[in-house]
Amino acid sequence: MSRSEQRELRRIEVVEAIVLRDEEIATVVRVFNVPERTVFDWLARYRASGWHALREGKRSGRPRKVTGRVMSWLYDSITLGDPRQFQLPFCLWTLDIIRAVLKKKHDIELSKSSVSRLLGHMGLSPQRPIYRSYKRDPKAVKKYLNRTYPKLKRLAEKLGAQIFFVDEAAVRSDNHHGTTWAPVGETPAVEDSGDRFTLKLISAVTPRGDMRFSFIEGRMNSDRYIQFLRKLRKDAGRPIIVVADNASYHKSKKVIALGEKSEEDGGEGIHVALLPTYCPELNPDEQVWNHAKRRLGKLFVVTKDEMKSALTSIMRSIQRTKSLVRSFFKLEDTQYALLDCE
Repeated sequence: MSRSEQRELRRIEVVEAIVLRDEEIATVVRVFNVPERTVFDWLARYRASGWHALREGKRSGRPRKVTGRVMSWLYDSITLGDPRQFQLPFCLWTLDIIRAVLKKKHDIELSKSSVSRLLGHMGLSPQRPIYRSYKRDPKAVKKYLNRTYPKLKRLAEKLGAQIFFVDEAAVRSDNHHGTTWAPVGETPAVEDSGDRFTLKLISAVTPRGDMRFSFIEGRMNSDRYIQFLRKLRKDAGRPIIVVADNASYHKSKKVIALGEKSEEDGGEGIHVALLPTYCPELNPDEQVWNHAKRRLGKLFVVTKDEMKSALTSIMRSIQRTKSLVRSFFKLEDTQYALLDCE
């Protein structure tokens, strides 16, 4: 394969990852080691003239109204802030607001459908915003971020331990994480067939990109949780520090007793810690389930065995993609845990 063909293939692979596989731009930039601005230039080419525009040499097609520079600016504006940064009295990005901002800042006029396609080409989609619980205690969050977690990092350095964030999830066959086509203006209703089935899983992630998971048979309890932690400790090959939410079995007497003894005193090298209550956004492992359920929602599964097979494949794919797992630690609420204690 010639160098020009290699360059062309690289451009196509990068655009396919974003447009066809819904990978985040930040992830694609890291995986392919391509500057973000270059990625947006390639996306702008594709948007203007299709796959043909990614070929080597002279390219034909209509002039690009939205350049890579504009796409990069728009992506940053949407992902790093809200419309209030443009002195607009709104918190949510809508197609009409994005159209107005493009017109105001770059004198570019696009229809709503064109804006929708543009956002899709950048790996963006309409999302339900996360509303933080009114029950969360800001003082407890501050204490965790400024005292508790730094203390855990120091302990990890002292013991040569690895920090894991742990979370569980129940995935139901009727979980509507995907979308469905319907007549405009008629919101579809999905009837409950009564034949739904559920799979329960537990996973753990580290800032360096490691991920472990296991299916849970039966009801989750302290014994099953401890069983997972012991397996996690064995796989790590060194002491572990586990951070989880305040589920009852995470803080049961059995679990607390497990983490109280040091290895020198006959302990198992498993130390447990808790997140502040009502703060799931502080747990990077939450993103494992968001990612897995979104991908599962695009698949057609009929039986429980099919769903388990599909979910296993998805989880293993996440497990293999360390850059994706590391990206879970780069969100606004999880950056505090980004630096590992290796």
